[in-house]
Amino acid sequence: MSVRDDASQTDVRMDDDPRLRPEREAVVGSAGRRRGPGRGERLMVPRAEFRSYYGLPVLNEPTWEAHDIAGYLFLGGLAGASSTLAAAAELTGRPHLARAGKVGAVCALGGSMYALIHDLGRPGRFVNMLRVLKVTSPMSVGTWILTVYGPQAGLAALTSVTGRFPRLGRIAALGAALTGPAVATYTAVLVSDTAVPVWHDAHRELPLLFAGSAVASAGALGLLAAPLEETGPARRAVLAGVVTEYAAAKLMERRLGPLVAEPLKRGRGGLLMRLGEALSLTGALVSQTAGRRGRGAAALAGAAVLAGSICVRFGVFQAGMASARDPKYTVEPQRARLDRADREESHP
Repeated sequence: MSVRDDASQTDVRMDDDPRLRPEREAVVGSAGRRRGPGRGERLMVPRAEFRSYYGLPVLNEPTWEAHDIAGYLFLGGLAGASSTLAAAAELTGRPHLARAGKVGAVCALGGSMYALIHDLGRPGRFVNMLRVLKVTSPMSVGTWILTVYGPQAGLAALTSVTGRFPRLGRIAALGAALTGPAVATYTAVLVSDTAVPVWHDAHRELPLLFAGSAVASAGALGLLAAPLEETGPARRAVLAGVVTEYAAAKLMERRLGPLVAEPLKRGRGGLLMRLGEALSLTGALVSQTAGRRGRGAAALAGAAVLAGSICVRFGVFQAGMASARDPKYTVEPQRARLDRADREESHP
């Protein structure tokens, strides 16, 4: 029997042969690595393909329901952008477009509040969030934004419909217009402040994507509800919103990389994203051509863009849920970051 032991290798033989067998060679060091110039890593077994922890996913999938939270994301964006468009229409002498935006905003706000409270389970939970303002919590800040925005949007719509107290209604409309952009985009910060890979890694592009989607949907509502001669700002909002939404989506996919962006291109999320993109681009094209001359074409364009915006919000939601279910979207990017850090450490 022969035992060979040096600084890094140990071999036990029963035949008194001191030579090491190649298949028994091992590399000892931190986590099986040897760093330094000219000293690479030798793997004795294939790298493990991590899928779960004892059959469980790495992340706890959010318990949010699509019809509640995805609907909340869409309706909140529509409300905020509609208030801003309504104020612009009122200041430029387009009363029908302004009224459509104000009424549409308060209806969308009501729907989004219902979806949020339904997801929370009890209305009291929403009220409890008003007990304190926590600036580090997107949910807390968003609750206060909605609380400030809601009464102004409601007052603006009420005075517009009744025709009473026009000066007070104009002040309320301007206040809602100023807080509208925050209402339209804070939900992007809310979902990206999670561990869900698609949402978290897209924290730079999601606010821009949600802003574009919100502006496009507000313009689409104006095309549906306002007379043709007043739809100029709505058409411009549709064009600007769709272009912004499309550019942000492509930038987001590119920065996420082929792996993490996969749920945005495949499965239910990918299908909804492609459908939303096609509807929005088609609607924007029609709004800038036939939609300028015919009321029917303008309404058709508005319906297409509105449906496209809904598909995009639901697509982002479904893609995020898919990325939370599959551990590879969490583990493999982390491995890539660790490998990159090792390479930088080895070659400063």
